[in-house]
Amino acid sequence: MILVTGANGFVGSALTARLASGRVGVRAAVRRPPTARQPGVEHVAAPSLSADADWRRALTGVRAVVHAAARVHVMRDDARDPLAEFRSANVEGTVALARQAAAAGVERFVFVSSIKVNGESTPPDRPFSANDVPQPLDPYGISKLEAERALGDLARETGLPVVIVRPPLVYGPGVKANFFALLKWLQRGVPLPLGAIHNRRSLVALENLVDLLATCVEHPAAPGQTLLVSDGEDLSTTELLRRLATALGKRARLVPVPQQALIVAARALGAGSIAQRLCGSLCVDIAPTRRLLGWAPPVSVDEGLRAAAEAFLREARG
Repeated sequence: MILVTGANGFVGSALTARLASGRVGVRAAVRRPPTARQPGVEHVAAPSLSADADWRRALTGVRAVVHAAARVHVMRDDARDPLAEFRSANVEGTVALARQAAAAGVERFVFVSSIKVNGESTPPDRPFSANDVPQPLDPYGISKLEAERALGDLARETGLPVVIVRPPLVYGPGVKANFFALLKWLQRGVPLPLGAIHNRRSLVALENLVDLLATCVEHPAAPGQTLLVSDGEDLSTTELLRRLATALGKRARLVPVPQQALIVAARALGAGSIAQRLCGSLCVDIAPTRRLLGWAPPVSVDEGLRAAAEAFLREARG
């Protein structure tokens, strides 16, 4: 039996379906009950992510845990003390689950972390590696780093085999937030001042991330590792928009505004962080992941973009 936390979420729901399709017993920890029964999936109520959460019932008979539940990053966090809130859920909640998993005899704990542990940007020719000195810059990234370190301490204390996976931006069917906004703007034919962006960014299709997580549950070389993941092809923002428009059956209306002018204007409007994501580079090196696990992304960037676009169009048609 494999326990997936955050099984209502974007990554957790896709992983649950993938594991169940492989005829593996799956227990999905959810905050709200599903509307329909999933063959091969047992649903249990997920406790809150906190230091005093009781996971004992959910962990009964479980041999592996994939911890995808988290307090997620948001662009505008209105919490009075965001770091304290992230620490409560992402650090204390993770440690509580992992400690109870160790006590229950769980054989593997896979933690979905974030590339934000490494930092927010790279030179185009110097991708992040798992061995880089972490440089998280926001409360979410800090909490994920602290959770990773706490899991390392717990692994040494209890012998619990831990695997850490740090994805960059994840996209796919059902994607929301900024990627959804890009789909909407491209579908509507909105002119975008992003026709001259020469950055490089790593992304990961939902199917590729889920495939790696499923691999980490079983592969004998995974425990004790911190693994980076991506589609294996880095894109500029301009190229991403063109290929995403193609997936939508549209022509991208991109205005070639000079990149530096765009950054200056965005900062003047209080949107500097958005400009950084659109114009800055963030690349990851997945060669060690490939070598260690004999793994390769099963879908290409274009296949991943097409899956996201088709799901968006189905939803738009109602």
